Amino acid sequence: MFRSRAKEEKASAADRATVTDSQQTRHPEAPKGRPTPKRSQAQSQRRSVANTTMSRKEASKRQREERRAALERQRQALASGDERYLPARDKGPVRRFARDFVDSRFNIAEYFLPMAVIILVLSMIQVPQLQNAALLLWLVVIVMIVLDSIVTGVRLKKRLAERFPDDNRRGAVAYALMRSLQMRRLRLPKPQVKRGERP
Repeated sequence: MFRSRAKEEKASAADRATVTDSQQTRHPEAPKGRPTPKRSQAQSQRRSVANTTMSRKEASKRQREERRAALERQRQALASGDERYLPARDKGPVRRFARDFVDSRFNIAEYFLPMAVIILVLSMIQVPQLQNAALLLWLVVIVMIVLDSIVTGVRLKKRLAERFPDDNRRGAVAYALMRSLQMRRLRLPKPQVKRGERP
C-alpha cells in the first residue's frame, strides 16, 4: 500500500518535471499557456526591432534635423503669420489682435532708435547750444513715448475687454507695447495689416 502511493508520487513528479522541462525547452521567456511563435514571425519581429533601434549618433542627427525643420517652419510662420507654427508667446487670437492693433497705428516709440542715434550724435558735438538742444530733445522724446504708450495701453486694454471678454488677456498689453518699440519693418511676426486699417 505504501509502495503504490510512493510510485504514484514519483510518477506525478516525473510528469510535472517533463511538463516543466518541455515548457522550458520550448520557450523560456514565454508565460504559461502562450503558444510558441512561428519562426517567420519571430524573425520579422527581430528585424523590425533591429531597424528601429538607432545608435546615439544617428539619434542626435535625427534630432538636429527635426529641430532644424521646426525652426524653418517657425521662420516661415513669422514671415507669413501662420498660427500653427508660431512661438508660444505669439499664438492665440488675443496676441494676434494686439499685434494688429499696434501695427495699424502710428507709434512714436518705433522711432526711438533713430532719434536716439541723432541725439547721441548731437551730444558729441562740442557746441554748447547743440548739446543743450540734444538734452532737451531727449527729454521731449522720452515724455512723448511714455504718453503714447499709456494711450496705446489704455485703448488696447479696453478693446481687448470688449472683443475677448472670456479669454485670457494676461500680458497682451505689455506684449503690444514691446512690439511698438520695434521699427515696423523689423517686427516679427511680420505686420499683417496696413497703417490706418482697423483690426
